[in-house]
Amino acid sequence: MATNTGTQTTETTGKTYCYARVSTTDQDTRVQKDILSTAYPEAVVMEEKASATSRDNRPNLELLLTLISEGDRLVVWKLDRLARNMRDLTQIVHELELKGASLVIHDQHIDTGTASGIAFLQMLGVFAEFETNLRKERQAAGIAKAKEEGKYKGRKPTAKMQADTVRELKANGMGASAIAKKLGIGRASVYRILEEATA
Repeated sequence: MATNTGTQTTETTGKTYCYARVSTTDQDTRVQKDILSTAYPEAVVMEEKASATSRDNRPNLELLLTLISEGDRLVVWKLDRLARNMRDLTQIVHELELKGASLVIHDQHIDTGTASGIAFLQMLGVFAEFETNLRKERQAAGIAKAKEEGKYKGRKPTAKMQADTVRELKANGMGASAIAKKLGIGRASVYRILEEATA
């Protein structure tokens, strides 16, 4: 089947798998899925609700990499939906190459089924990682400044992080609603923690 990736036409003989993933700022994959489904109507589209910067904790991506075989291709909307550092990007591309499959970055019109596509992808990966590192540096600088000014409170503790406190308060006779209000967490979370303690 001939497919136009925007800058060139490549022949694909296998299946097309599309991968959509949320980002730190956008927790909805609807736009990605709509674009990919329109461009590749025959594809299997799988989404991931994980905004981590590495491959860890991305079971659907690992499943796709297991399912893909020779002649298949993996399509993502943008490079950063697949990998946020060069190590992961290189590893994923290498795994696909070993299977005889290819990677397509839809937004940048990159297809690793071509030599120019591989070279361009590697170049983009370097810039993507550089941008991620700059963002981390800016964030660290902002936190440092906020600490100096006494404005930094740190990340709000999650319910799970306060599980021991929940159980202790309950043991002291405090009700679930009061515990939730005192710790700033949902009442359902309090009940869940208490149920886990008695399971």
